[in-house]
Amino acid sequence: MLTLTANAAQAIRDLTAAAPEPSQSGIRISSQGEGASSLTLSLATAPEPADEVVESEGARVYLDPVAATVLEDKSLDAGADDQGSVSFLVTEQSA
Repeated sequence: MLTLTANAAQAIRDLTAAAPEPSQSGIRISSQGEGASSLTLSLATAPEPADEVVESEGARVYLDPVAATVLEDKSLDAGADDQGSVSFLVTEQSA
C-alpha cells in the first residue's frame, strides 16, 4: 500500500484545509492510461466508489484501481520550491 512521508501528509493537509469539506477532502491519484507515466493528481472532496483510501496523519489520498496497483509498493513525498509551489514525488518505500 502507498505510504506518505510526513512532508507529503503536511502538504496534503495544507492543500485541503481550504476545501469546502476539509474533513473528507484529499488528493486523488488517477490513471489516464496504463502505467505510472499516465497518473494525474487532483484535489477531491471525497473518494470515488472504487477508490482505495490511504490515510496518514490526517491526510487522505484516494487512489483509483490502476493507481493503487501501480503505487502499491511506493511512497509519496512532497517538497516546495522557493516560490512555495508544492510538488509531489513518488519514491520506493524504504525498509
